[in-house]
Amino acid sequence: MSDRFYFRVIGLFIILIGALILSKAWLLDNGAHFSALIIGNLALATLSGITYNMSRKGIQSDVSSVFLLNVYGSMITRMMLCLAGITIYAVVNRPHTSKMTIFILMFFYAAYAVVENFSLQKITRRKN
Repeated sequence: MSDRFYFRVIGLFIILIGALILSKAWLLDNGAHFSALIIGNLALATLSGITYNMSRKGIQSDVSSVFLLNVYGSMITRMMLCLAGITIYAVVNRPHTSKMTIFILMFFYAAYAVVENFSLQKITRRKN
């Protein structure tokens, strides 16, 4: 692969882990679940790699139906797995669910989506 998507995702993962570790005391004082944030960050980084490969296959295809199937499939996969992860977190920690943790995980989702879309745009520009 000539693009640097995986370097970007690993870099974002390291930056987010570093930010979490540096702000661990503050997060715990405000009721965030640190372990859920670490696991969520790892899951989103892994999921980002999977959905990127799906989208990339769609972009490289000459058939428009394959393009739509792969790109929309990767978006729906990402959304549904994130929804399932947050639902599992909320059900397991029902009495102690932290809204702050959920919003931080949503920020992680947005950050990984931006990195993925940036890399996919570069591939699309090169293809055209």
